[in-house]
Amino acid sequence: MAKRLFVGNLPFTTTDDQLRELFARFGPCDSASVVTDRVSGRSRGFGFVEMSSDDDATRAVAELDGGEFDGRKLTVSAAHERPSGGARRG
Repeated sequence: MAKRLFVGNLPFTTTDDQLRELFARFGPCDSASVVTDRVSGRSRGFGFVEMSSDDDATRAVAELDGGEFDGRKLTVSAAHERPSGGARRG
């Protein structure tokens, strides 16, 4: 079963490939994507990684959370599912 991880406080210059390389040292990385702004196309400073195994994902969180990447202190944790239903406050 794959495990999806949230990666926060990424440098705004980080690419999907760089994010994949960062996590690949812990095991096979099924996907890695930096979230970008819809209008400007610029990075929003966070992304998601999907690891092939729970054990690899657990090791990646333990090693990378709080660690430095390109001068920034990363936040790495298990990703939480978004609640369904899009009720907006207005």
